[in-house]
Amino acid sequence: MILGALALGGCGFTPVYGPEGAGNRLMGRIALDAPKTPNDYIFNRRFEERLGRVSSAPYILSVIKKTDQQDLGSTSSGNTTRYRLLGRANYTLKDAATGAVLLQGRTESFTGYSTTGSTVATLAAERDAGERLMIILADQVIDKLILQASDLPG
Repeated sequence: MILGALALGGCGFTPVYGPEGAGNRLMGRIALDAPKTPNDYIFNRRFEERLGRVSSAPYILSVIKKTDQQDLGSTSSGNTTRYRLLGRANYTLKDAATGAVLLQGRTESFTGYSTTGSTVATLAAERDAGERLMIILADQVIDKLILQASDLPG
């Protein structure tokens, strides 16, 4: 165990949320666009859980989210029994003072839900799948930002 820690320290490994880590470099330094949709709200909530909530910051993150729904399973009578939600997030990180684009990227993922229960259960499953998708997309955007944090000024 100690040898493993020494080996990681010797190779230049730095924990993301350690004193010199990229996660701490971004903590409380990214402001988000105000949410306009429920998906925006869920995405922003997850983002702020991980990197902090700020109103004024050196960086501004804009994210355009798009979701699509695909039929996955069906019965012999043609009723759909399962859906897949596909989500994409195109993000742009800008310098708050100059408006200069610092980073851009895209991430995508999917979740699914079943429609075999009651109408209420199906609606709850659809809502839950949408929330899970926004959380996944927020986590992926954060991970990509952390990986590129060393390229950011200041």
